[in-house]
Amino acid sequence: MNLNTRIAANILDGGGVVSLPTDTIQGLSCLPLDHSLIRLIELKQRSTNKGLILIASDIKYVEAYVEDIKLLKQIKATNMPTTYIIKANKNTPSLLLGGYDTVAIRLTNNQLIKDLCKITNSALVSTSANISGQKIAQSVLKLRVYFKDQLDYIIAPVKTDANPSAIINLHTGERLR
Repeated sequence: MNLNTRIAANILDGGGVVSLPTDTIQGLSCLPLDHSLIRLIELKQRSTNKGLILIASDIKYVEAYVEDIKLLKQIKATNMPTTYIIKANKNTPSLLLGGYDTVAIRLTNNQLIKDLCKITNSALVSTSANISGQKIAQSVLKLRVYFKDQLDYIIAPVKTDANPSAIINLHTGERLR
């Protein structure tokens, strides 16, 4: 595990917001804690009516947020990024849900995410690294333009041709994207 990963994990554990490359895009991440979620939403200038995604390397990191653990166990990490919508339990932070009764979850094989989940013993909240409505930052310079010095840490973007994840309602099987 490299130094960047350890620093990012320490900052996440302290309630910070970091920018890091995910399995799909450059993202902004925090732990699913109310004070961290508030800060992330404010940085993005994002409506609290929009839900956020939990990304993790294993279902054990997201079990605390869902109502039906048996249904959750159908999710597997794959090389094709897929986000699943599943009924949230009553303990899930409302800022994560955006006014819905469901939570979005994506499991990933991405090594950085695996390492961060292991060190923090938590799923990560993930959203695109941009101000709402703007293009996603694909460079440290663009991150600095958007967020000035407000991000607690940046792991530089990695150029990828990744598409946004598919979105599937786990209860109905309906593909939403």
